[in-house]
Amino acid sequence: MLVVRAIQAGDLDALYVMATQVGSGMTTLKPDMKMMGDRVQIAVASFAETIAPEKRDYMFVMEDTDSGRMAGVCAIKGAVGLTEPFYNYRIGTLVHSSRELDVFTRMDTLYLSNDLTGSTELCSLFLHPDYRSGNNGKLLSKSRFLFIAQFPHLFTEKLIAEMRGYQEESGRSPFYEGLGRHFFKMDFDHVDALTAVGKKSFIAELMPRQPLYVDYLPQDAQEVIGKVHTSTAPARRLLEQEGMYFEGYVDIFDAGPVLQARVSELRALRDSTLAEIGPATDWDSACAPESLAAEPMLVSNTTLKDFRMILSHAMPVNGSIALPEAEQKLLHCHGGDSVRTLTLNPRKHHG
Repeated sequence: MLVVRAIQAGDLDALYVMATQVGSGMTTLKPDMKMMGDRVQIAVASFAETIAPEKRDYMFVMEDTDSGRMAGVCAIKGAVGLTEPFYNYRIGTLVHSSRELDVFTRMDTLYLSNDLTGSTELCSLFLHPDYRSGNNGKLLSKSRFLFIAQFPHLFTEKLIAEMRGYQEESGRSPFYEGLGRHFFKMDFDHVDALTAVGKKSFIAELMPRQPLYVDYLPQDAQEVIGKVHTSTAPARRLLEQEGMYFEGYVDIFDAGPVLQARVSELRALRDSTLAEIGPATDWDSACAPESLAAEPMLVSNTTLKDFRMILSHAMPVNGSIALPEAEQKLLHCHGGDSVRTLTLNPRKHHG
């Protein structure tokens, strides 16, 4: 069975192996043992609440309990841009008009901005290719929303997620080739690697400060602004289902969209509920159709330090949920404990 849980110090080696499979474009999961070790240390301290909330980086791993394998990883950063600048382009509009010539033009522009500084960030989502089936991707991605719903006080009002930008099959980034390369004079992967290890001062040093007219860019660069990498499209849809949306901010290297939401408006905060685990002996009698969900439910424990989450077919009825013994074990829970539940998919509203 699969469980999503808080990362532990002993997960470092498996995490490193996982990072070797990620490929370019995901700066927060590079196969660098020192960087990974530091990150795991911060994550363990985050769950233990021994560092300030804004410095926290909650990392979760998906574990296949049958084989002990690490099947995936994801994370939530408490706040971005407080120790190093956090840059994006904001898509703006400049209007030029001449009464005399009767010409009125609206031009899209890119502004280098730090507007999203201080936001909580969803990041580092990666599911091992062997596990890309069924509901596994949804379980991994959506586990973070249930965690935020359980501990909303640990996060800022705004939540963001930087999506990987469009690349051609060869790995070429049209946006980077059309803009970034002129200023950085190095390959996309090199720039990517520098930002991964926190070297970001060169962005401010080398990037133009004035707004850039989008029309000056090559056509193929213009077309990919706000467009996601083909393999990232499903991840984007999942985040949009949970209440995140594109508001005109893009990554400065590959122009991938930055999705954002107000934490208070997330589906998990609106719709998730607490339920008490009924006695395990009730399970057989509780297998009545009304207590079995038509689709799986996300169910998590309510413990910060040992956060764990699974998919279950048990459904809360009148504030109580009959979880099978095996599922209680996965959650490190017992009868009488509280769990947080949320339908895996948003309920369809019949209007």
